[in-house]
Amino acid sequence: MINIGLIGYGYWGPNLARNFSEIDECKLAFLADNSENRLEAAKMRYPSLQVFQDYRDMLSKHDLNAVVIATPVSTHYTMVQESLKAKKHVLVEKPLTSSVQESEELVNIADRENKILMVGHTFLYNSGIRKMKECIDEDDFGKVYYLHATRTHLGRIRNDINVVWDLAPHDISIFDYLLGKQPLWASATGSRLWGNDREDVAFITLGYSDNIIGNIHVSWVDPNKVREVVVVGSNKRIVFDDLNTQERVKIFEKGISPSNAPRDGFGEFQLLIRDGAIVSPVVEVSEPLKNECNHFIECILEDKKPLTDGYNGLEIVRIMDAIQESLRNNGRAVVVKR
Repeated sequence: MINIGLIGYGYWGPNLARNFSEIDECKLAFLADNSENRLEAAKMRYPSLQVFQDYRDMLSKHDLNAVVIATPVSTHYTMVQESLKAKKHVLVEKPLTSSVQESEELVNIADRENKILMVGHTFLYNSGIRKMKECIDEDDFGKVYYLHATRTHLGRIRNDINVVWDLAPHDISIFDYLLGKQPLWASATGSRLWGNDREDVAFITLGYSDNIIGNIHVSWVDPNKVREVVVVGSNKRIVFDDLNTQERVKIFEKGISPSNAPRDGFGEFQLLIRDGAIVSPVVEVSEPLKNECNHFIECILEDKKPLTDGYNGLEIVRIMDAIQESLRNNGRAVVVKR
C-alpha cells in the first residue's frame, strides 16, 4: 500500500484528494495546507487524514511514500526539491517550475535519488487526445500541416503567473505529444487588458521541423469558453472539443495535397482535393485526472517511467521560457534551447 501525502487543498487539491482516495493500491494518508479552514474541510471529508500546517512536518513521516503537490508555481521548486530529498516520489501540478534552471535541478535530483518525478499535464491522459494521437499516427492521415488550439474563458485570474503560464502548457504538451517532437522556435504576443502587470490574453506560434506550425490562443477575458484542438493534415482534419461530451473528437476526411501531374505552360501549382465523410469515433469515457493518478501509482509500483516525467516537464518549461522571452520582445521568434 502506497501512502500519499497531498500538499495544497485549495482550487485543485480537492480533485486530487478525491481521486487518490478512490484508488485501491494507495491510501490518502496525509495532507498539508497553511490554511486551518482548508485543513478542517479536508478532515470532514476524510476523517482518517493526518493534517499539517507545515508541509515539512508531513515530509518527516517515515510511512509517507509519495507526495502530490497542488500549490502555486512559485512554491514548486522548493517543495519538490525537499520532497525528493526526503526520499519521496513526487507528482506536481504543471508547470514543473517557472524557470529552466530550477526544472533542470529537480530532474537531476530525482535521478540521483532514484525517485519518480511526474508532472500533471493532465490532457495527455484524456481519452480524446489519445484518440487524436491514434488517428494522426495512421498512414492514411497523411502529412501534418498545422495545429491550432483555443483555450479561452472569463477568469479565473491568477495572481502569481500570466495567462500563458496558466493555460498554454496544456496545449504545448498536447502538440508535442501528438507530433512526437518539440518546437524549434516560439513567437508570442500578448496584452494586459485589465491593466495589471501580467498578460491576460496571448497568441502563440510554435515552429516545428518539417514546416509544421502550431498556433495557440489563450485568454482569461473571453466570455466564450472554448477548449478546442485542431490538427489539419493532407488527407484529414481532426477536431477535439473538450466541451462536447457527445462528440469529443470529429474526423473530417477531407484534405488537399500537391499533385504529381505535369504543370501547364504557366507553371501553376496543381493540387488534389480529397472530399469524404465526417466521422465521430468512439472515445472511451474516463476522467483524465483519475487516469493520471492511476498512472502515477502504477509507475511507483512497477518502477516505470511516467508519460509526463520530469524530463517532459522540463521540455515544456524550456518552451515556456522561449515564449516568455518572445513576449518581452514583441513577438520576436526565439529559439527553444535544448
